[in-house]
Amino acid sequence: MPRFEYKVVPAPSKGQKAKGVKSQEGRFARAIETTLNDLAADGWEYVRAELLPSDERSGLTGSTVNWRNVLVFRRQVETDIDVLQPRPVLAPAPFDEPPTFTADPPLEAVEDSPRLSLVTEEPEEEYDDWEDESELEYDPPEDEPRR
Repeated sequence: MPRFEYKVVPAPSKGQKAKGVKSQEGRFARAIETTLNDLAADGWEYVRAELLPSDERSGLTGSTVNWRNVLVFRRQVETDIDVLQPRPVLAPAPFDEPPTFTADPPLEAVEDSPRLSLVTEEPEEEYDDWEDESELEYDPPEDEPRR
């Protein structure tokens, strides 16, 4: 099923001057013709003209209804199926012989090597720079109250 996109433009409200066109009706028809031909050159197909209401503000709190003439156009857009058409894929170039893979020789254990462990051991001694715990106490100055 074809998909379309639509475009709505305001209809011309006054005529367009042209050579040999003297009447107001002729100038107005020339303005519509120019609009239709310009959009048709971009691939838009004319569908219809519509007279639609438009609510617009009037004063501070009021609103009025104005009727607007618009021209409706459409054009077909590419569907997902059109975009996703299969494309030929180039085959890889043939090769004469298959590639050979060589494995590294297995590693042998060396008895003199240190054993590695993921477990870390805690140090047995606690390192403390303080010789006397009395140095850790806080003595406030005499003018400051004790907490």
